[in-house]
Amino acid sequence: MAGRLPFFSHLLLVCIATFVGATAAAAQEPIVQPGYKIGQPIPVSCLNRSTETGEHVTDASGQLSYIPFPTCNETGRPLELLFGVEKEINCTLDFIDDPFFHLLEYYVHNDAPLTCRIPTKPLPPSALKAEFEKGTQDDTDGQGSLSEIYTPMVVALAGTLQLSHLHIASSLNVLVHAAPKSVAPGTIAAATAYSISREPPTRIVIGDSLPLRFSVRWYPNTSLPSGWTGVGGHLTFSTLVYCLISAGASAAICLAYFRGIELPRRLKSHGKDRLGGVERGGLGGYGIANGGYGGYGYGVGKRD
Repeated sequence: MAGRLPFFSHLLLVCIATFVGATAAAAQEPIVQPGYKIGQPIPVSCLNRSTETGEHVTDASGQLSYIPFPTCNETGRPLELLFGVEKEINCTLDFIDDPFFHLLEYYVHNDAPLTCRIPTKPLPPSALKAEFEKGTQDDTDGQGSLSEIYTPMVVALAGTLQLSHLHIASSLNVLVHAAPKSVAPGTIAAATAYSISREPPTRIVIGDSLPLRFSVRWYPNTSLPSGWTGVGGHLTFSTLVYCLISAGASAAICLAYFRGIELPRRLKSHGKDRLGGVERGGLGGYGIANGGYGGYGYGVGKRD
């Protein structure tokens, strides 16, 4: 019995050492986050800028500081996209205060871009966020938007800067590219947003609300599909097929009309004409006049 105690003690030490080693190895491995599910919310955050100079703000560690997108009146939350869902999103900013009005001046005048970002994959719970970011830091030195955690989304906000107010093109297109499913399912690869001139620009002053309308479109990979080829366009395969189908359908309709309506009508009319000519007799129903007495002839006139 006494000889077994050292053996059990040694076995216990081996188990403890193995457990500690496995725990340390697990702690060193980066946290792998699953991809987005269809319809899962994607929060939008934007670069924090000084309202006095428009320069970006950094945190205590010298990293760029991002803050949530302003709260939308419709949802009571900052702007969110839905993964893989194409829709129109209304986001009304209730009250434009003086600091934010000055930021809009920077954005519209192109003194500073409205630089936003969205998580490339769903972020982990806040308790694991620090470990997750530590395990996915880029090796590139310096500041910038290159990151494995976030995908940049620069918003090109167009408008006109006036002395007392702003005109802002508040309708925007949002284009988001997802990584191919075969490579990284549920992962965002790229994103951008820009104003369009669908409607007259919105005039705002300090204290007004700003109604933003986002038209969101998704692409399943990083390639852009073929679009419009210019004024007048060019002959494409789809156009050629459409023309051939239209021509064939028109020919079929004409043939059906001729054989079903026009041809029977003509045959019926022709038959009546022939039958009427036989009944009336002769050359069209008229006789031939013969010379007679005193210059008067006689003939067989048209028979009724």
